Amino acid sequence: MKSPKSDIIKKGTTKAPQRSLLKSIGLSDTDITKPFIGIVNSYNEIVPGHIHLNKIADQVKDGIKEAGGTPLEFFTIGICDGIAMNHEGMKYPLASRGIIADSIEVTAKAHAFDALVMIPNCDKIVPGMLMAAARINIPTIVISGGPMLAGVYRGKKVDLNTVFEAVGAYENGQMSSDELCELEEVACPGCGSCAGLFTANSMNCLSEAIGMALPGNGTIPATYKERYELAKRSGQKIMELLDKDIKPRDIITDDSLKNALVTDMAIGGSSNTILHLFALAYEAGLEYSLELADKISATTPNLCRIRPAGVHHMEDLNAAGGIPAVLSELSKKQLLNESCLTVTGEALKNTVQKAENKNNEVIRDIDNPYMKNGGLAVIWGNLAPNGAVVKKSAVAPEMLKHSGPARVFDSEEAAVEAILGKKINKGDVIVIRYEGPKGGPGMREMLTPTSSIAGMGLDKDVALITDGRFSGATRGASIGHISPEAADGGPIACVQEGDTINIDIEGKTLNLDITDEQLNERLAKIKPFKPKINSGYMAIYAKLVSSADKGAILK
Repeated sequence: MKSPKSDIIKKGTTKAPQRSLLKSIGLSDTDITKPFIGIVNSYNEIVPGHIHLNKIADQVKDGIKEAGGTPLEFFTIGICDGIAMNHEGMKYPLASRGIIADSIEVTAKAHAFDALVMIPNCDKIVPGMLMAAARINIPTIVISGGPMLAGVYRGKKVDLNTVFEAVGAYENGQMSSDELCELEEVACPGCGSCAGLFTANSMNCLSEAIGMALPGNGTIPATYKERYELAKRSGQKIMELLDKDIKPRDIITDDSLKNALVTDMAIGGSSNTILHLFALAYEAGLEYSLELADKISATTPNLCRIRPAGVHHMEDLNAAGGIPAVLSELSKKQLLNESCLTVTGEALKNTVQKAENKNNEVIRDIDNPYMKNGGLAVIWGNLAPNGAVVKKSAVAPEMLKHSGPARVFDSEEAAVEAILGKKINKGDVIVIRYEGPKGGPGMREMLTPTSSIAGMGLDKDVALITDGRFSGATRGASIGHISPEAADGGPIACVQEGDTINIDIEGKTLNLDITDEQLNERLAKIKPFKPKINSGYMAIYAKLVSSADKGAILK
């Protein structure tokens, strides 16, 4: 192994002061001579996906020590989207992605770490850490905390999204308060990222497909012993990556990001993955576009229907062979670049060859997909000139094409009030605007309105479009990321109550049923947007953030 990068802070006579400081934290002379491996931990005591990450870190440390390194742990923030949902707090999770990346960069650069092990789990933490890895570009491996097990309610598997939808059922008189309380008690049975293929688990799965995490990272449940074994192996593996000088930008390439998109379409991941893959590409100095996502979606079959798209949970996907088994099916049609390097130290082909699809009900055979194209769809039209995104695999067939009157709301709260107040009718198209990256600010997830619609039994009758975004737990005809957003003068700002909106998800179109002349007249009358927050971090964020079709990155 070549001389550690960390020698810059510990080797030679002039570094006696630094060594003195290092000895004050308990490091011996022997510890100081070894490579310094930073362990980036997002452990905290409020996020269910993170409450056990201290135990994951302990295993990582053991692996590093056994392989000849000195582990040094530091922490970054993490927000629980579920707890932040449907109040001011939801403005912050997407914005936290940049803070996470920045804080890791600052700490890693300041202390001259030789390599990093990143321990994320939930929604914005995973992409934030991946972005930092690409930016810093020293040997890095990701080991997440793993998904939560599904709960059981009256003999049926349930999860957090079940509870969100149950609120709508309760408000509609379809569930009693006692039943809701009973469900609340059992839906989230322990630690881990929420049990469906929501954003956190989608991104942890894609970390495998990109090559930045060992096989099993996305699907091994948080409470399984295999999760802790994987953590220890990750600690050992980082020393091998350091020895071979394999860095994130050797792994995160055009081809590996395409592999991630192919996998995303096959499993039907969260629509938020589009935002995060764009941001990761930007950090790695690569080009990415909605056109590319659309092209890959058109040629990739949808093989999985994990909650909310179907009845299976992450534990079922894991038992079926996990992401390696999905990759194995995709390889049968040469849909992957299997020469891409991974943190195993070998090409992706090696992972694919070892994989087995153990349940073709959970992971469909490549010749028998749920759909011939991907679980996510990109659509355009006069309402979304720069594109919009929908989780097609979670849309009822009868809602793939829909026309209806616009019901216009300038905030999520106003829309939820109308939905729970039973003011939404079958056939309506709910429009929620000024909730984009700049307009929100922060591009809030809309799980409360979408789950309320589903819980009230309207998900096969009502569509929802927004310049905001949706939780990975969202199902139904929910179209988000509409670009340009209303705050940037996008056409969604021109929609009036009662306008007819035409949606054709199969045809990839989203249009306001007015003439071009009428649309231009309305656009000319849009008033300049007044920021909703004028101080603190979110005010800075609103000034710097890009459009959703660019990944909501900060420039």
